[in-house]
Amino acid sequence: MSMPSPALNAAGSKRRFLGLSLALLAFAQLIYALDINIVFVALPEIGRGLGFTEQSLQWVVSAYTIFCGGFMLLGGRAADLAGQRRMFVFALTLYAVASLLGGLAWSTAAIIVARAIQGIGGALLFPATLSLLNRLFEEGPRRNRALAVWGGAGASGLTLGALLGGLLTQAFGWEAVFYVNVPLAGIIAIAALFFIPRDQPRTSRRSFDLPGALTVTAGATLLVYVLVQGPENGWGSTSILVSAILAVVFLGLFVRIELRSADPLMPMRLFRNRSLVAGMSITFIFMGTFGALPYFLTVFFQRVHGFSALQTGLAFLVPSLAIAAGTQLGERLSTRLATRSSLLIGHGIGIVGTALIPLGIYAGGSYLAIVPGLVLSGIGQGIVWTGMWIAASTGISEEEQGIASGMASTTLNIGNAIGLALLIAVANAGVHTQTGAMLLRAISSGERTAVYLAAAGIALGLLVAFALPRGRQSPAPAAAGAIQGEAEIG
Repeated sequence: MSMPSPALNAAGSKRRFLGLSLALLAFAQLIYALDINIVFVALPEIGRGLGFTEQSLQWVVSAYTIFCGGFMLLGGRAADLAGQRRMFVFALTLYAVASLLGGLAWSTAAIIVARAIQGIGGALLFPATLSLLNRLFEEGPRRNRALAVWGGAGASGLTLGALLGGLLTQAFGWEAVFYVNVPLAGIIAIAALFFIPRDQPRTSRRSFDLPGALTVTAGATLLVYVLVQGPENGWGSTSILVSAILAVVFLGLFVRIELRSADPLMPMRLFRNRSLVAGMSITFIFMGTFGALPYFLTVFFQRVHGFSALQTGLAFLVPSLAIAAGTQLGERLSTRLATRSSLLIGHGIGIVGTALIPLGIYAGGSYLAIVPGLVLSGIGQGIVWTGMWIAASTGISEEEQGIASGMASTTLNIGNAIGLALLIAVANAGVHTQTGAMLLRAISSGERTAVYLAAAGIALGLLVAFALPRGRQSPAPAAAGAIQGEAEIG
């Protein structure tokens, strides 16, 4: 009886090793997505427990959004220069510490600071996770499959966030929605040291471009602050106007610094990569359209139908399962066709599904009336989610995957802030003077208009997808010693 050759044993070992690495990266994405919804459900209890006013309670959400959006580019470049695995572990550790601080928070200021630190942790974690995935699995079917697993985990996190938020808050109090992150993030950080391959040694010394890092982080943070707080504070308020001017000044300085720097934080030549630019544009549109839908569905479920937090979480099971299925379909489409075709199909399905949702958004409507739209919109969303990250990583060398991920992640956050601000303004235009049954009808009418506008925005994403190359681009040359993903996934 012949024994397996050492080469076969080594190949099998590498496949298992990379399979475990993918599991950890997907689990990290699940935690990142989970935290988006888990805090929303607990907000009323947090407000009562810590004495927030109605106006100041929004800072529990805004502090995270502003710092996460503002630090994404810095996180992406840090992954390139400090090491992707190193930043992954550090970000998870920071996330765990911030979550512990959030659960122990004794005042409004303490929890806002904790959420801001969580946001920075998220900004470091997302690009590190994505760039690790792009490094470990080479361009083509294996990377597409890995992105689908990663995207499916994110979709599951959104559902679990709503469900866990309702269950934990009801059973143990609002503190539990923070404490749950501590062991989860801690376990992944420790496991990463054993199962994720070490960072490749740098063959050349690279500077960090501190002036570029400071100006872009300040400018992006101020810009996200303006977009998030503008609708609440008033676009003409002093704080918003001053912040907007400073954001323009800092971002202008950043561009000037990058054009003159010998080793820029964000090389401007990356904008010559058509696939990356199209991917960034689609991430921007995606979060301003598809990404805004959960907000309006939550308002409709809770204010019009009177759903509890737990019922709302259960209502999101249908779209979340559809999104998870869409991510897997997106991988198959991107592999068999091309990323461009995959994104065109995903946007087309998403437009039809999103346009069907308002047919059931009425004060007397039933949940079942919007299910067909939720399913189609979710499938389209999943296909686009997988395809847009494939586009954003195509043709990018290994040593610049972090900054490319950071660039696409930044447009994702800014798109969400702009899309929500515009759509919420439209949805609430006729609500303020209404009461009783008229209020429910006004909310429903505003929600329908906002969702129709989201469908129109998705059509804009379809047009952008036409800018992608028709065929498959050749993979970027890998750096010496880079691991080419020989793992079979799934």
